[in-house]
Amino acid sequence: MHGRHGDAGHADPGEDQGSGRGAGKGVRTGGEGRPGRRRLGVDRRREELMAVALELFSRYDADEVSIEDVAMAAGASRALVYHYFGGKQELYVAALRSAAARLEERLRGAGDGSPLQELTRGLTRYFDFVEEHAAGFAALLRGGPANRTGEVGEIVDGVRRRLFTMILKQMGVADPSPVLRVTVRSWIASVETAGLDWLENRDVERSALEALLIDQMVALLGAAAAHDPTVRLLMARLAGQVRE
Repeated sequence: MHGRHGDAGHADPGEDQGSGRGAGKGVRTGGEGRPGRRRLGVDRRREELMAVALELFSRYDADEVSIEDVAMAAGASRALVYHYFGGKQELYVAALRSAAARLEERLRGAGDGSPLQELTRGLTRYFDFVEEHAAGFAALLRGGPANRTGEVGEIVDGVRRRLFTMILKQMGVADPSPVLRVTVRSWIASVETAGLDWLENRDVERSALEALLIDQMVALLGAAAAHDPTVRLLMARLAGQVRE
């Protein structure tokens, strides 16, 4: 990979070229060159470019991935990528937004179970996404600058905020105490770390990992209850010991 964005020394933006004209010197796809020329619909081609970009961004720092790398991996011309996205930053942001939207869609549940049941189901849907869209998940959490400023940071933080809000809604909490807020956010960070570790190692059964994370949430709430009486009441209510 290389960080050079490259100029659009532009061919017809409607072409998918197999010749490699204008390609950079970055990492390639195993030396096989580009796939043959193909004609795809606008939406399908755009989705394909984003999928390819997510795969590359999940394996390399964003600064190391160029438009040429994405074009070659997708079997498209560099000009076509510029035509759809304008530049690497626009492609990067669009790809991450796509991954974030798919994850958020997956997390929406029926909401007809107990809080613990809904949390368990939501975690299963979360890991369904991790397994089925590994590149998107990894790129969403790993990609981009370390300080996560600007649009990239907003995308990642937006997913976390919505997950945080969803969990509180499942618990029936409208205004969390500082202790509960820290506890839930800490658990979300643990889930993200576990997802990345599972993708990298796959040495724990997924069902066992999900059960472990649910137990961790219960343990975290138990620890928080020792410091906050409102969390103790929440724990009692969730356990069915107190009826509202």
